[in-house]
Amino acid sequence: MSDPITYGIIGCGMMGQEHLRNIALLDNTRVGAIYEPNPAMREISAQFAPDAIFTDSIEDLMKIGDLDCLLIASPNFRHLEQLELLARTRPLPVLVEKPLFTSLDDRARLAAFEATYPAPVWVAMEYRYMPPIATFLRDAVDATGGIKMLTVREHRFPFLEKVDDWNRFDAKSGGTFVEKCCHFFDLMRLTLGSEPVRVMASGGQDANHLDERYSDGVPDILDNGYVIVDFSCGARAMLELCMFAEGAEYQEEVTAIGPRGKIEAFVPGPGRFWPKHLGAAPVPKVVTSLREPRGPVEIEVPVDPDLLEAGDHNGSTFYQHRKFLELVRGTRPTPEVTLKDGRMAVLMGLAAQISIKEHRVVEMSELL
Repeated sequence: MSDPITYGIIGCGMMGQEHLRNIALLDNTRVGAIYEPNPAMREISAQFAPDAIFTDSIEDLMKIGDLDCLLIASPNFRHLEQLELLARTRPLPVLVEKPLFTSLDDRARLAAFEATYPAPVWVAMEYRYMPPIATFLRDAVDATGGIKMLTVREHRFPFLEKVDDWNRFDAKSGGTFVEKCCHFFDLMRLTLGSEPVRVMASGGQDANHLDERYSDGVPDILDNGYVIVDFSCGARAMLELCMFAEGAEYQEEVTAIGPRGKIEAFVPGPGRFWPKHLGAAPVPKVVTSLREPRGPVEIEVPVDPDLLEAGDHNGSTFYQHRKFLELVRGTRPTPEVTLKDGRMAVLMGLAAQISIKEHRVVEMSELL
């Protein structure tokens, strides 16, 4: 057997720890080094990667010789600056968590990084790899006869507590429609195979975090909204987000409709949040409803229990890592989720937030 692929990890908060648990399930891999400045997060992470070296800086992490690849799972506003640091010190294949950046002011810096970074960069978009979503993506065009309308609904719990509460503020998170929803804008582009033309949105902060106070002030993160996107192919898509709706059976519902019929994916939220008094958590499913012959056909798309135990994203983190490892090992030529994909998802989120703030339709050409 060849030597194990060795990861260096930058950031091991809640999402970084999910990555650690899933890396441990992969064949012939190990975590060699971790940079995590928060003592509590370091202590928890050491339980999942007991052989990893903990460093006091990213520069020290990059000096460790046997690293094959890197994972960035730090707070959103650190992602781009840390990619730039890697470019200056030791470019390696990197899997960087979404969002790729958080502000329109970052566009030139990202372009400069993209033009010069010599190693592959994979942007983490876990929702693509959830088994029910993967089934939906596989069957959508055939079921619909060509998608004309696409809807993503997420009814979920409020933002969880993160280290130093960085996710309570637009300036550090990029805002709700970047932080939380770039996944869904990525799914829209992927499902339709087309680029967004214009964005119109309405949203607000109506229930969550209103009584919270931090050293950075009062939280300004939105907790609900609608976003409508016109695509160059002529299709239209809508996102419906509500972050005070954790009582729902399914957290995400994705629907595509065309002249032949409709297909829907139903995805439950994290199993650890499902109330025990309700019994077993819902099983993901995909429902196809053709116009002729009429009537829905429902299939369950269960997820491996070990993968459910390893994270909050219905097994997708594992499947994403497995494909990323193909890239690192040289059996996959290019990243499946590119810097362009990451950039466009963020720009769509920023367009939605501009639309909400300025009460207008935003042409994507303004941001490109």
